[in-house]
Amino acid sequence: MTEHVDVLIVGAGLSGIGAACQLRREHPGRSVAILESRAASGGTWDLFRYPGVRSDSDMFTLGYRFKPWLGEKALADGPSILAYVREAAREHGVDREIRYGHTVVGAAWDSGAARWTVTAETGDGPRTLTCGFLWSCSGYYDYDEGYTPQLPGIDDFAGTVVHPQHWPEDLDHAGRRIVVIGSGATAVTLVPALADQAEHVTMLQRSPTYIVSLPSRDGFALRARRLLPEPAAYRVTRWKNVLMATGIYQLCQRFPGAARRAIRSMTERQLPGVDVGTHFRPRYDPWDQRLCLVPDGDLFRSLREGSSSIVTDTIETFTETGVRVSSGAELAADLVITATGLNLKPFGGVELLVDGEPVRLPEAMAYKGLMLSGVPNFAYTIGYTNASWTLKADLVAEYVCRLLAHLDETGQTTVVPVRDPDVTPQPFLDFTAGYVLRKLDELPQQGDRAPWRLRQNYLRDVGPIRRGAIEDGTLAFSRAG
Repeated sequence: MTEHVDVLIVGAGLSGIGAACQLRREHPGRSVAILESRAASGGTWDLFRYPGVRSDSDMFTLGYRFKPWLGEKALADGPSILAYVREAAREHGVDREIRYGHTVVGAAWDSGAARWTVTAETGDGPRTLTCGFLWSCSGYYDYDEGYTPQLPGIDDFAGTVVHPQHWPEDLDHAGRRIVVIGSGATAVTLVPALADQAEHVTMLQRSPTYIVSLPSRDGFALRARRLLPEPAAYRVTRWKNVLMATGIYQLCQRFPGAARRAIRSMTERQLPGVDVGTHFRPRYDPWDQRLCLVPDGDLFRSLREGSSSIVTDTIETFTETGVRVSSGAELAADLVITATGLNLKPFGGVELLVDGEPVRLPEAMAYKGLMLSGVPNFAYTIGYTNASWTLKADLVAEYVCRLLAHLDETGQTTVVPVRDPDVTPQPFLDFTAGYVLRKLDELPQQGDRAPWRLRQNYLRDVGPIRRGAIEDGTLAFSRAG
């Protein structure tokens, strides 16, 4: 028999666990199932095992709104975050609702029955479930394969090549000469973590990234904990960090020249004697791509101490003993790590059908950054690109819970955003990161005005999403049959 649940969540990572917990809190009578393709929960925080893996957002905003972060570090390590997510699942009993080894490949909506039929591949063959509401919490990148560009001559290299997304458990880097290709959050995390035991680590970047040092412990949070009950201290610290992050982002966007100078001045103080103009001067403005945060300046410290170095150049070719760059220099290496980014995979690659017609994502428009035009009883969670992922994930969960309550109160069974033909379509993400640009034509659109505009601003989203009217003239409601 086909199993039916009220709400089916795809993905048991940070977003999926948070969504299920919110449903348990607000709709304890609803049946919920979580389908997870992997054999463990935690999503990103279980998948990534490379040395030094940690958050690139502070834990007072990356943590759930309903569950205070009790750790000491604001920029926490991966295992601590994974333990936090799994603890939330246990506390709300949603860990028992996870079906592991279920890779969702298709979902078909039937308007007459007002339900989704979802197909998942399992080790025992295909499995079918039905649900009244489908919620995609699978993130936006491909868990199976990271992005690696064409690397000329790589077959000639006699050493080991590893992508951080698939770090071998038995990889020993002690005493080895390592080249880390990349300049993003993964690379700046790996370099100081590896430098402690490696003979030397070279960070090879094609173009620089803005890198800012942040204390690993939040002094404000520690003081607040001494003065206030833990829930109140968490709320105050969370709002403090939201306001600070939003303010810094807005200043960078409005006054990019001043922001460039401020970041460069901070970098120069951290790295006396280093050619900051070559290695830390990006071609883009601050926050056109995500800022990289380094706790307590660990990357800068390893560069100062000489256990690591930085090279800004392009790869001419791999050789048997390393990497030769366009300047003619050869970087000796026993181990090369390709921290070259992610592959986007919208909604986990699930094929959506509505009454037999395939949903063409580039033709759909995002409603409030959490639903799609023309797709009934469907929500998705994709976090902010310029702030903590969980800030948006929490808002999506709160909105879905409000939407389900509205359906109950009005006796309706179906809700679908109806696209306004007068709204001008725009790219889904106004973000110049390479992993976004490579897949932008496969993503839905956004619009030029609310509620179709993705503001990427928590302060502007929190009111309309948390408290705005559900019946806003854009959503259409109906009853089955």
